[in-house]
Amino acid sequence: MNIVCIGSGNVATHLAIALKAMGAEIVQVWSQDSRNAEILAALTKAKPVLDWQEIDRSADLYLIAVKDDAIPAVASHLKGVKGIVVHTAGATDMNVLQGAGSGYGVLYPLQTFSKTKSIDLTHVPFCIEADRPGTLEKIAAVAHLLSQQVAELSSEQRKILHVAAVFACNFTNHLYHLSSQLLEQHQLKFDLLKPLITETAQKIQNALPSDVQTGPAVRDDQETMKSHLELLEGSPELQQLYETLSNSIKKTHLL
Repeated sequence: MNIVCIGSGNVATHLAIALKAMGAEIVQVWSQDSRNAEILAALTKAKPVLDWQEIDRSADLYLIAVKDDAIPAVASHLKGVKGIVVHTAGATDMNVLQGAGSGYGVLYPLQTFSKTKSIDLTHVPFCIEADRPGTLEKIAAVAHLLSQQVAELSSEQRKILHVAAVFACNFTNHLYHLSSQLLEQHQLKFDLLKPLITETAQKIQNALPSDVQTGPAVRDDQETMKSHLELLEGSPELQQLYETLSNSIKKTHLL
């Protein structure tokens, strides 16, 4: 299988390298950033490309891994190419690719990626969608090369999953950041929280999150919550966030 990789960021890097390892040929890497294109091209033995006029139009698969708002513009450059065109975004409708390639669809890996950290993709859920059954079969074959977990989801289902992922990952990580800042202000180390974070993540592998909720809000411990809010008097935004999350926990568990 010959693949043109459109993009050179975190997702593009992980998928291109994994597909190369599984026997696919990455023929080109396109990117607006010449340095990033050269780096990923070198890693996958591909040709770096900056000009749309140089795109190989006879590849089997065109893998779009760019920012969501750039996908429609990228797709406009891929009209008439021989192969299937897919994007890797969670919140973007499949139909933005309509008219591109011999078929089009989605290959969305539900994971957070960083170039500097390797990930075992075999355990990453891949959500797929396609314009027609024949295209879906081909995209599924690619997904199964990468992962043991492949699920066919509609664009609307994938958008819901993406929102849930923002709550579970992005918002949670931001809360880690706020916790880290709060500790630093009082000369305490974030490392003290890491065993707690690990234990919480491990619990939900075998139980529903609602069944393992702990803390003062689920106990309706008014004195502790009042004390916490007093400690946060110098940070009104944290006070508001503390109250909002505590009220949500109480509504879930105390009604």
